[in-house]
Amino acid sequence: MAISVRPLTGDEIAAALGDLAQLRITVFAAWPYLYDGDAAYEAEYLAEYASAPEAVLVAAFDGARIVGAATAAPMMHQKAEFRSPFDARGIDTSRLFYFGESVLLPEYRGAGIGHAFFDHREAQAQACGANAACFAAVMRAADHPARPADYTPLDPFWTKRGYAPVQGLMTELAWKEHGDDAERMNTMQYWLRQW
Repeated sequence: MAISVRPLTGDEIAAALGDLAQLRITVFAAWPYLYDGDAAYEAEYLAEYASAPEAVLVAAFDGARIVGAATAAPMMHQKAEFRSPFDARGIDTSRLFYFGESVLLPEYRGAGIGHAFFDHREAQAQACGANAACFAAVMRAADHPARPADYTPLDPFWTKRGYAPVQGLMTELAWKEHGDDAERMNTMQYWLRQW
């Protein structure tokens, strides 16, 4: 596979939002998110993200086709649901970067693209003066009926990258899961790395 990974900024982000929305709907439909994607929600959410100063979208290209993407932006420009757990603990978000989704089609996994996503996002965070980065991962029960028997958690990968879960630092986000009539709240655990 000849895959190229590069950061997009400004107008390039806006041009790639349709591809990112489709990737989010496709990848997050699977475990552990089980997201029943909605194009209207995606358009609103991603437009808000793209308007954040210093935001970056790292895209993986197979030729001209975007097959994976990862986002990052300063935490101070995120919604209250993302910021408030840090504010409540007195953690300064002015030098904290939030890493949003990291989505990659299954057939492209295991080739180092995930590391490239982190490399580019960390470089953007440091270039913008951040001294730490974080992301939130959904928490699911080990015996959840939708958990695939062959599921491999990403915890070892994140740990190898220098991130660690922060005890008690969590947020609640709502989304509609497949088979549900309405959104349900999901607990998200924050992972943090400082440098």
